[in-house]
Amino acid sequence: MALQSPIMNLMVAAARKAARGLVRDFGEVEQLQVSKKGVSDFVTTADLKAEKTLVAELNKARPGYGFLLEEGGVRAGTDPHFRWIVDPLDGTLNFMHGIPHFAISIGLERDGEIVAGVIYQPVGDEMFLAEKGQGAWLNNRRLRVSARRLPEESLFATGIPFKDRPGHDEFLAQCRAVMAVSAGIRRQGSAALDLAYVAAGRYEGYWETRIHAWDMAAGILLVREAGGFVTDLAGGSTMLESGDIVAANQQMHPILLDLLAKAKP
Repeated sequence: MALQSPIMNLMVAAARKAARGLVRDFGEVEQLQVSKKGVSDFVTTADLKAEKTLVAELNKARPGYGFLLEEGGVRAGTDPHFRWIVDPLDGTLNFMHGIPHFAISIGLERDGEIVAGVIYQPVGDEMFLAEKGQGAWLNNRRLRVSARRLPEESLFATGIPFKDRPGHDEFLAQCRAVMAVSAGIRRQGSAALDLAYVAAGRYEGYWETRIHAWDMAAGILLVREAGGFVTDLAGGSTMLESGDIVAANQQMHPILLDLLAKAKP
């Protein structure tokens, strides 16, 4: 952005400060891979440290704002209109395995609406920014969603339910439906970056179910400010509450919604 507002400056500075610790800790993860013992605890500590840094920086500048945190839960503020929605490490499993695809996500909610968002991928130094009415940006470059119109030319992203989480059969049916008409599907392990990539035109669309508000808050605004569409699976606006999200460019959004609606296990 040519001229960032004070709130965006704050969010960017907080993300960069927390990222310095994450990058240092990420450098240590590879040394721990030879032993299963200790890796999980180490990453949990890195996650908590990053969240503590973000809370301290954001609270210092806006002490009345509340928080919705991945690790720390809900913290009420004295200002009922504003709330930070924070994920200090989106892509934890990637981080744990030494895969450099993870991000810090910060969304600012005003009276229930996301009005500012930052998604920072520190290894590649990619800072995705959006503020309501001001467009979406990657570092200093304006972002627009992809202009591809045909499913067979389009690349989609998603997330896979794992272990004992529900929705496996539903997910496989959705994948079959999308695979049958598209150029491909990617699963890279970070919902925040999937949404940022839709905003940047790297993906034509993204969908996922049963995720959390902190996974998507900043990304919702990024996609919309880049000219894309974001809804829940029914085409409504309950993403933060339901955990279901579909994001795509103008041409692919109705097509993706239709494919997912018709997909049956």
